[in-house]
Amino acid sequence: MPRPPAPNGRTGRPPVTSRTQILAAARRLIDRDGWEKLTIRRLAAELGIGATTLYHHLQNKEDLLVLLLNHYIDQIDRPPLPSDPRDRIVAAATAMHDALAAWPWAAEILTVDGFVGLLDESALWMVEAIVSGAGDCGCTPARAVEVFRSIWYYTVGEILVRAHSVPRRADDERTISRQTAFSGLDPSQVPCLAAIGDQWATLAARDTYLQGLRAFVDGLLAHAAFPPPPKRPADSH
Repeated sequence: MPRPPAPNGRTGRPPVTSRTQILAAARRLIDRDGWEKLTIRRLAAELGIGATTLYHHLQNKEDLLVLLLNHYIDQIDRPPLPSDPRDRIVAAATAMHDALAAWPWAAEILTVDGFVGLLDESALWMVEAIVSGAGDCGCTPARAVEVFRSIWYYTVGEILVRAHSVPRRADDERTISRQTAFSGLDPSQVPCLAAIGDQWATLAARDTYLQGLRAFVDGLLAHAAFPPPPKRPADSH
């Protein structure tokens, strides 16, 4: 049944007043074109409303991205966190990895300086779990932040490298082939890589995140147990 004409003879979609509709439309645009191309005007066009109307709900693109991230994280089921602080760090970091791996664009946005600090308290539970776990392992607040930051870099780096490793263009075949296999290398120059050869692609594709995370966390906590060395006085001239 056709939609009846709107007042003044206008037809089309009804006015959008739901934040859920706005976020769903923004998610469609991001999944289709990438977050860099998301603009308020493009979002308004996707919703069938004017940009001015959309500004009643959003301040700017940054506001939209923060809303999207908070909403996305709120939908993630929180795993039970172990009482052991080391295991709690690993569980929280794994949850963070899995959430971002399912939506890699979120990892890209959160690498922009200051974005993590814009998230709601309810969306910061993974950060809280890692920092508090480090504190319970004896880290000072400063060291606990260092532990989180190091895990964050490791996690985001792993996600983004894998997300960008998918071949994008047919004319990249030569470059992609060289990146995924080391066949034909000169053993006199790079003997280890030449010996690995075509096995590189298979070995590099293995999912070793959790194994590496556990070893990384153990190393970070062991390092944090020792006080930093005293600063040496500047040499006098």
